[in-house]
Amino acid sequence: MAMEPLQIHVIADSTGETAARLARAAQAQFPNTSFSIVRHPRTATPESLFAVFDALRKAVEQAPGIRRVVMFTLVNEHMRELVTTACQELGVPCADILGPALEAFEQATGDEADEVVRRPVGVEADYFERISAMEFAVRNDDGAMPQALRDCDICLVGASRSGKTPLSIYLGYCGYKTVNVPLVPGIAPPAELMGLDRWRIVGLTIDAERLLQIRNRRVRGLGGFGTKDGYADLAKIYDELDEIGAIQKKLGCPVIDTTGLALEEAAARVIDIVDERARRAGTSLRRPAGSLKIKP
Repeated sequence: MAMEPLQIHVIADSTGETAARLARAAQAQFPNTSFSIVRHPRTATPESLFAVFDALRKAVEQAPGIRRVVMFTLVNEHMRELVTTACQELGVPCADILGPALEAFEQATGDEADEVVRRPVGVEADYFERISAMEFAVRNDDGAMPQALRDCDICLVGASRSGKTPLSIYLGYCGYKTVNVPLVPGIAPPAELMGLDRWRIVGLTIDAERLLQIRNRRVRGLGGFGTKDGYADLAKIYDELDEIGAIQKKLGCPVIDTTGLALEEAAARVIDIVDERARRAGTSLRRPAGSLKIKP
């Protein structure tokens, strides 16, 4: 009999997005455990907090076998203490997400936190740069403007549906101007690609059977079958990947296998690869605003 999902109760004086993101990051380390997130946003007063725990107490009494954990982001110290005490009484594990960070800042600065609820976080130096980089990725999706290659930080090359577009946009979110160029057997890559600094180029590949599944879904979504031109034919996909691999080898670019690779991990690998190749070429990858790399 399958176990009930772990209930993660997020208590926050704002939207709860910070704790929810951390909850998902933590849950990823427990792949055999399913989970559900229950948000209790805008819990900014003791009265609203008491209401949350009254409901939680009733839920525990009615279904004591369900596994629960509480994660909270509250700026007020007294509110954090109330949550900790209530969780101890209910026997529910809890994690204070914001408190330790505030305490560390107080120790470092010698000042006390203002504890102002829902104070705007503000726009950091990299905000507009990230937006611009994401717009760049969208404009230059699928090699739409080869002339823009000279303005990119990173260039991704690979077969259709190998993950180029989402990875380009995520790298844009990280602040890197990224363009992606599809490699198609029998069609020469754009001349601008051949003239691009090699250290900027990273190839993507994917398992042939996984690529077939992805393309089949796309073809069915478009109302077709996809076998006539080989787009969704396994034997032809193997040939296509071989030919594209030869083009990537000619470009002298490292190749990342995106099969089963999380977007964040793929982006981290791309950045590390390009950064290292740039260093070896006697130059450097442009560092987005707000980021800092400490030299070893």
